[in-house]
Amino acid sequence: MADTTGNTAASQAGESDSRPRKSSWRYIGPGIVVAATGVGAGDLVATLIAGSNFGYTLLWAAIIGCLVKISLAEAAGRWHLSTGRTLFDGWASLGRWTTYFFAVYVVIWGFVYGAAAMSSSALPLQALFPNVMDLEWWAIACGLVGLVFVWFNKYAVFEKVMTVLVGVMFVVTVYLAIRVTPNLGDAFAGLLPVLPDEKDSILNTLGLIGGVGGTITLAAYGYWVNAKGWTNTGWMKVMRLDNRVAYATTGVFVVAMLFVGAELLHSANVAIASGDKGLIQLGDILADEYGSATAKFFLIGFFATSFTSLIGVWHGVSLMFADFVTRYRTRGELKGEEVASGERERSWPFRAYLLWLTFPPIVLLFQGEPFRLIIIYGVLGAAFLPFLAGTLIWLLNSARTPREWRNGPLSNVMLAVAGLLFLVLCVKQVWDQPWSEFF
Repeated sequence: MADTTGNTAASQAGESDSRPRKSSWRYIGPGIVVAATGVGAGDLVATLIAGSNFGYTLLWAAIIGCLVKISLAEAAGRWHLSTGRTLFDGWASLGRWTTYFFAVYVVIWGFVYGAAAMSSSALPLQALFPNVMDLEWWAIACGLVGLVFVWFNKYAVFEKVMTVLVGVMFVVTVYLAIRVTPNLGDAFAGLLPVLPDEKDSILNTLGLIGGVGGTITLAAYGYWVNAKGWTNTGWMKVMRLDNRVAYATTGVFVVAMLFVGAELLHSANVAIASGDKGLIQLGDILADEYGSATAKFFLIGFFATSFTSLIGVWHGVSLMFADFVTRYRTRGELKGEEVASGERERSWPFRAYLLWLTFPPIVLLFQGEPFRLIIIYGVLGAAFLPFLAGTLIWLLNSARTPREWRNGPLSNVMLAVAGLLFLVLCVKQVWDQPWSEFF
């Protein structure tokens, strides 16, 4: 595999040049990566189920979800470019509590997520190639391929592969949306903010908004911006265009799958399971309705969706972990140029976290998920996005950020809305946990 520095020619030519660059489609890259990583199989299932249960009624909520995530990713990218410092360096400036939270989060989350990502990537492969090997071995193969790919390649190659896989996802989801012949009149009506006349409709709606394409990968966006070679304010316009492309792409995926849920499942009153297995059920339904070729085409798209999330996390969160370890060891200021140079991707903490994501989770594939650990994982996962929104508001309204690039009223409103939304979902997640069984 190719070994590249991860720097673009543009970054090498003008790394220290902060003159504004004209936003151009030829620079697009980190946005494609964050869109591909953020939209996993679980997001597609949640959108399918929303379409199945409510038809087009919650189309507006899916679109708002994309807008909320635009504000979070833009804020993360703006911090990296305006200060020249990494996001973890910003968090560390807020106090030791951020370090403690991140350390616990990244260890437990990575352990459980590793197994989930490998299983999700394995499911469509097992469906495409039945009787070849068991699901667990497909999952291990996916994890090892992801490990080897990220280990031996730097950002430039990683971005190209992600772009190809996003292309596959795009073609498959748009094809399915057209294939089910959406009712465009009902779809346009779904743009009006109306709640379904059902019990817990507000929480279901908030869950759909909050679940559209984004977890810790929103925080990783700033690191991918630096890895691309964008390290100063001259790239601000480019970053903002890139970010909008990311969530326009996410919006296409989500809207397309909501169309499929509304037309194929809602109209026929067909229910599918939550979780990745719901997509396997959808493959069976597509085979019955449109033939095996369409079903196989869909499974290829399902694999692309799951595997981009796997290698995206393997790369992006490992970058964040390497930054965390460097800050803990040196106590010095962390610069975006260090990420742009490819230094982080060659470091032992980066590769150590890659190994953590790949090998310990294999135990969960064979023994099942430990009950108490899953509860802690769920709580920490729900708490991360309120943490991200709150800390970005803090950082981007303080003297840590140059005045020109601090939050304006719109940014503050969007981040505050995101923080309140995710806080409500976090409280619900904590409330719903079976704490009596935990103790």
